[in-house]
Formats: sequence, C-alpha cells, structure tokens
Amino acid sequence: MAIAQTLQKYLADKRVKYDVIAHEPTSSSMRTAETCHIPGDRLAKAVLLRDEMGYALAVLPASHHIRLSELKRQFGDDVRLASEREIVELFQDCVRGAIPALGDCYGLDLVVDDSIDEQPEVYFEGGDHSTLVRLTRAQFAGLTAAARHASFSARH
Repeated sequence: MAIAQTLQKYLADKRVKYDVIAHEPTSSSMRTAETCHIPGDRLAKAVLLRDEMGYALAVLPASHHIRLSELKRQFGDDVRLASEREIVELFQDCVRGAIPALGDCYGLDLVVDDSIDEQPEVYFEGGDHSTLVRLTRAQFAGLTAAARHASFSARH
C-alpha cells in the first residue's frame, strides 16, 4: 500500500518533498523504528484524543508514552483517548493503528510533544504498517507551525 490518499494529497498541495520508506509490517511503533534502523525518538506516533470541543491528534516519539494526566493538566480535565471506533471513522483511508502524525490533513487540531522539535528528521506512519514518511525537521516544523506544542510524554 502507498501512503494514505488524504496524506498524499495534503503533502502535494503543500508542495512538500518527502521520502517514503517501505518496511516489513510491524505491530508497534518501536518495532517499526527497530526494523527501519532509526532512533525511536525520530519516529513520531499519533494518538487520537477527544474532549468536549472535538478531536485532536497528539504526536509524540515512539520511544515515549503519553502522560494523559499532563495533557489534562495543560488542556483540561475532559481530555481522553478516543475509541477505536472513533479512530476508524476519522481515518478511513488508514489501516487501524497507522495514523499519520499530521492532523491538519484530516481537519484535526494537533498537539506536538516538545521532544519531537529536537529531532533532525521526523518519520511517521503513512497510513499502513509497512510505509513510513520521512521529513526534515524544517519540513515537519513548517507543517506543524500552527499546532500547540507542549511536554506531555515520558520515555518508556
């Protein structure tokens, strides 16, 4: 499978040049990083959140876990993880669990963990479990410039 159509169109509309890295299918973001021989800090994973206002996408390194308590402290007590059903409804052109780390193309607000900003390049799922997209730090920063940036993760 190529990258998700929604993501592909978004990157084309923004005139972003990117690399696509094919890999053996994996079952977790850290396993993907290992398979692709990239540091887990450079592989951005996306987690769908929900609050009273709607949905948002949290982006953090594969080597970290989300601290929901920190998100609630910073953004409100009603923040919670979205259900699998909600994820499937919003990301219809993606395989379950392979959400791209760019919320804008799916009409979602984005909150990016501060540790992602430190990486020289960022990789993320292209919409399946066997394709990564690689962007430079500058490209990723440009695409996430309007996102909220915060510290809400901790190393595994």
